[in-house]
Amino acid sequence: MQGPVRINDQISVAGQVAPGDVAALKSQGFETIINNRPDNEEPGQPAAAAVKAETDKQGMAYLYQPVTTSAISKSDVTTFHNALMRSSKPVLAHCRSGTRCYLLWGLSQVMFENASPLAVVAEAARNGYDLRSLPALADKLQAEK
Repeated sequence: MQGPVRINDQISVAGQVAPGDVAALKSQGFETIINNRPDNEEPGQPAAAAVKAETDKQGMAYLYQPVTTSAISKSDVTTFHNALMRSSKPVLAHCRSGTRCYLLWGLSQVMFENASPLAVVAEAARNGYDLRSLPALADKLQAEK
């Protein structure tokens, strides 16, 4: 697993989580895992069901919200934002590298919390993530009905 990279007290992002990572994540204090990676995106990646089974054993919450970066919709951002608001914290969101989750979080901040897109991009860059596509994507999604 790559990461976790802490965005704030409520959320961190990481690369693919395997069942064997869950106990360590629990010991780090995470209470919820959000998986934004579709099953079978790459050969050999752990199935969502296998990670969920381990989170159940550890007494953690698990949400599976598969998202494809090139097709992120307003609905995807809304679902992610609502999941984050309702989840026990801290939350670890994961995908292949963490970028997709960071993008979803950033979009949710711009669309629902009135964050500055450029400030989100700059903060992400400080954390090692390239979200230069965020401002244009936020504009596109906000224009959707």
